[in-house]
Amino acid sequence: MTRPAAFVFVIVAAAGAGGCASTGATPRPFPAPHAPPPAVTAPLPVPPAPPGGAAALRNPAAGYGVAGTALSLRGAPYRNGGSDPAGFDCSGFVKYVFGQNGISVPRTVSEQFQAGRQVGGPQLEAGDLVFFSTSGRGASHVGIAIGGDEFVHAPSGAGQVKVERMSAPYWATRFIGARRVL
Repeated sequence: MTRPAAFVFVIVAAAGAGGCASTGATPRPFPAPHAPPPAVTAPLPVPPAPPGGAAALRNPAAGYGVAGTALSLRGAPYRNGGSDPAGFDCSGFVKYVFGQNGISVPRTVSEQFQAGRQVGGPQLEAGDLVFFSTSGRGASHVGIAIGGDEFVHAPSGAGQVKVERMSAPYWATRFIGARRVL
């Protein structure tokens, strides 16, 4: 056998030996064709209702809707006391974004910091409010979590609505809490 022919023989033999799909067998745990369905041994457990009853259940799609609205406003200018696309301050931005999604929230940072329920950092979801202490004590700035480590807000220093990372040194040292209003 010549070298190229031997090489082709080895390739073909290796492909045939390792080809699971070529055997026609159905891999486990998949059911075989025309097999009866497996018996159900026990009903699936029903998770307990969250504190506050059914009203406390959260619709994740609502959070993504809020985050999407917030992201669509990137680049809108900052305006102290502003609450529309002509210019936003941080809490006016939050009020406007949630209002566009049919959700009423208070107007000021301090009122928003009291709204909804507190959530921990690891439980943050899109649409949650994130609060920072940027001047004095207590909540003085608010943004909207969009997922992962990012939030969108209307900062006065940047002059426009933008996305930033919560882990950035400036924000990480000023983060004071998060609230879920959805």
